[in-house]
Amino acid sequence: MLRHCSIAAALEAVGERWSFLILRGAFNGLHHFEEFQSTLGIARNILSNRLVRLVENGILERVPDPTDRRKVSYRLTEKGLDLLPVLLSLRQWGERWVSGRPSNPVLVDRANRQPIAPIAVRSADGRVLSRADMEWIDRAELRPPA
Repeated sequence: MLRHCSIAAALEAVGERWSFLILRGAFNGLHHFEEFQSTLGIARNILSNRLVRLVENGILERVPDPTDRRKVSYRLTEKGLDLLPVLLSLRQWGERWVSGRPSNPVLVDRANRQPIAPIAVRSADGRVLSRADMEWIDRAELRPPA
């Protein structure tokens, strides 16, 4: 029996390719419709549809632009900011398995100007886990933390 799938629900909220590219743009400092449109080369009707969907799902918010009352800015919400590890994982996966080469620009740690580490699955105590270290169980079977 198939249980409630959080992956399906997340994909329903975020959408598809264009939505992820819009989010990438937002993480890279794009805020206005025209910036997204010219940078991504996306059709205006598709961009409009995706922005509406991301706003409806609480991932982006529309904020009046203080410099021009006719414009609106799109800003990542807390919910949207929480998608950063997802985008970074997709990028790192794509570099390894699709393009076969590192992307540019490079995301670095401001403190030391070094690239961020690969995204990894970690245990509650911080250990990096391999697929062999994990299993799916019913939530009722969870052990209390030690």
